[in-house]
Amino acid sequence: MSLDSTAIAHWEGDLLSGKGTTTLTSGAGGPFPVDWKARSEAHEGKTSPEELIAAAHAACFSMALSNGLGKAGTPPDALDVTATATFVPGEGITSMVLELSGSVPGISAEQFREAAEDAKENCPVSQALRGNVPITLEMR
Repeated sequence: MSLDSTAIAHWEGDLLSGKGTTTLTSGAGGPFPVDWKARSEAHEGKTSPEELIAAAHAACFSMALSNGLGKAGTPPDALDVTATATFVPGEGITSMVLELSGSVPGISAEQFREAAEDAKENCPVSQALRGNVPITLEMR
C-alpha cells in the first residue's frame, strides 16, 4: 500500500519582494505564508521550505525511533525532538541537527543512543537527505 502526500504552493512576484503560501492538502494546516525574508533573515510569522523539512524530519525521526524502541520491547513514554535545518543563501541547506530527549523505561543511555542513531540513519526523511545534507544527532 502507498500513500501520496501533497502540498500546494502559490507564489506572486519576484523572489526577493514576492510572497506566497503553501498549503497541506490533508487539511492539517495552511495556508502558510512564505517569502524570501522568512527563508534568509527571520520567520516573523511566516514559514520556509527549510522549516517544513525540519518539521517533517522531527516527526519522521520520532516515529522511527518509537517504532524501533517498541519492536525492542521498550516503547518510549515520551520523545521530544527538535530538528533544525540551516539554510545558507546561494548554498542551500547546509546541515540538519536533530536534538533528542526522552523517557524510555528499561534501557540504558547507551541503548537509547544506539536506537536513536539507527532511527537517524533509517527514517525516510533522513534517507531522502542522505548524501546531500549532513545530519547530526544531539542527545539532551
